[in-house]
Amino acid sequence: MDQKQRTAPQLDEDQREEPKDSADAEPTGKEEKKPSIVRRHPLAALLIVAVIAAVAVLGYFVWLVYFHPYESTDDAFIDARSFSVAAKISGYVADVPVSDNQHVDAGAVIVKIDPRDYQIALDQSNGQIGVAKAAISSAEAQIAAAGAAIDEAKAQQTSAAAALQYANDENSRQQQLVKSGAGSEQSAQQAASTLRQNQANFAQSQASVTSAVKNQAAAEAQKASAIATLHQAEAQVEAAQQDLDYTTITAAQPGRVVKLSGSKGQYVQAGQAIAMFVPDEIWITANFKETQLTDMRPGQPVDVTIDAYPDHLLKGKVDSVQPGSGTAFSLLPAENATGNYVKVTQRVPVKIVVDNWPKDIAIGPGMSVIPTVTVRPGN
Repeated sequence: MDQKQRTAPQLDEDQREEPKDSADAEPTGKEEKKPSIVRRHPLAALLIVAVIAAVAVLGYFVWLVYFHPYESTDDAFIDARSFSVAAKISGYVADVPVSDNQHVDAGAVIVKIDPRDYQIALDQSNGQIGVAKAAISSAEAQIAAAGAAIDEAKAQQTSAAAALQYANDENSRQQQLVKSGAGSEQSAQQAASTLRQNQANFAQSQASVTSAVKNQAAAEAQKASAIATLHQAEAQVEAAQQDLDYTTITAAQPGRVVKLSGSKGQYVQAGQAIAMFVPDEIWITANFKETQLTDMRPGQPVDVTIDAYPDHLLKGKVDSVQPGSGTAFSLLPAENATGNYVKVTQRVPVKIVVDNWPKDIAIGPGMSVIPTVTVRPGN
């Protein structure tokens, strides 16, 4: 029994020592570092790297083609050359055949001013034309009469010259006869008297010719004055006709009448605005940052979304780029030549024209839009 007891502890000690022996018996190769997965699978690692590089290149080209070529801004609005419709003359408004926001064609009547005062002025000017024409006719008749008087005076002058020549010759003969004793003193005196009478008649005929010529010149001056009066009257008629035409205010081009302030019976002064007019020709003014204009050129396609009507996608193109920033052409341009200058990215207006504006919605200047310009083709 003592032997058994001694044997059991020995076995327990042997069993306890076995694990130590087994641990000491483990090979040391397991403690060595295993090779990396790249070394164990080089082809797979190379394939993964190639796939990642291909995806990166593909992503770059997708971004370059489908995202990068677009330049957009929310600083854009619909623009037009709107102007005020004003009266050119004063008067009472007789009729306003249009209403607010109505579309009119070129030549349509917007406002009519009472034309009676201007019709009277036109009739008076036409009367002045008649007076001037009558004065011209009278002057022409005087010119003709003066011409006839000149011819008559010249004929009398010719007759007086002939009589004077005969009297001069007769006087010379009688004086010679008296000196030779063959003639009488009475005949010589009579011949001298006749000579003096003929000289007076000749001088009178010369004065008559001169007077007739001056009368003709005066008649011609009266005609010139009457012609000038006629031209003046014609100018007055033209001015009166224009004033009469100005009583009807029409649309010079198709568009819409907005902010209509004229009313029937209202007295308007010359130059007073009656309404605003928005032409049919509208476009988009987009203020892009100057850093967005690198690849922007006229003719590039544009997609436009109107803030008020986001379901209407419009197509257009870049028409032109303003040669200068918006502040350079403002009322108070920036003064950069100062000591506290801070560089700020400027905005440059770009004009965009739309191919077809929708007809079923109200579109006008000032409405906000978002244009997206394709600055590089590829999609």
